[in-house]
Amino acid sequence: MLEALFLLCSKRNIFPVRFRLSYSPHLRVAITEIRFNSSVPLWGAGMLDSRYTADKYMTLHFITGNKNKLAEMRTMLGSVEQLDIELPEIQEIDAHEVIKAKLKAATQHHTGALIVEDTSLSLDALNGLPGPLVKWFLKTIGNDGLFKIAEAFGNYGAEAKTIIGYTSGDGAIQFFEGSVRGTIVAPRGDTVFGWDPIFRPEGKDKTYAELFDADEAEKNSISMRRLAAEKLKAHLS
Repeated sequence: MLEALFLLCSKRNIFPVRFRLSYSPHLRVAITEIRFNSSVPLWGAGMLDSRYTADKYMTLHFITGNKNKLAEMRTMLGSVEQLDIELPEIQEIDAHEVIKAKLKAATQHHTGALIVEDTSLSLDALNGLPGPLVKWFLKTIGNDGLFKIAEAFGNYGAEAKTIIGYTSGDGAIQFFEGSVRGTIVAPRGDTVFGWDPIFRPEGKDKTYAELFDADEAEKNSISMRRLAAEKLKAHLS
């Protein structure tokens, strides 16, 4: 919270006006109070009251072509605009490097606050693979193939992780992570999000896909994307 004292002129004299300013560089600038320290009317401000509240939001753009991801992110962050642009995707086992490359490329096309996310699935049986490369595994062997790998090793443990990269437009990148432990099972439920049919989060008897089919809100409440988004939201607020 910042306070600033300004001198404003009326037709007859000069008097102080105190502004109380709430400021978040990422989402909002809000003048929460203007208090006139004089009974002298302000010249040309007949419509102003002695207190005034206003909010001004900076637009946050989510770089994605996936409308399901966009819808889920909006339930967590509120007003988020989609920015659907083609970006190079480097092949890296470290998702942070993938995100940094995307955001660096995106800033050449768009200015302002941007976020991009990378969601990975890591199998204990493969020492963390496929990780950020999971979409290529899905394209080649599919969910059935991933389950058979876990089955062949007799190790069904897995971790789902979302990393959100954020830049306010100044070149600096911050990361917010959310992860959920779970078990790889034979595919169950409709495929809305890639590998959701084979991932059963700890403490649940349904896969993410089955949870989404039964109650989308419940699924979102325990998703790794929500955990990451909540950390971003706390940073922005």
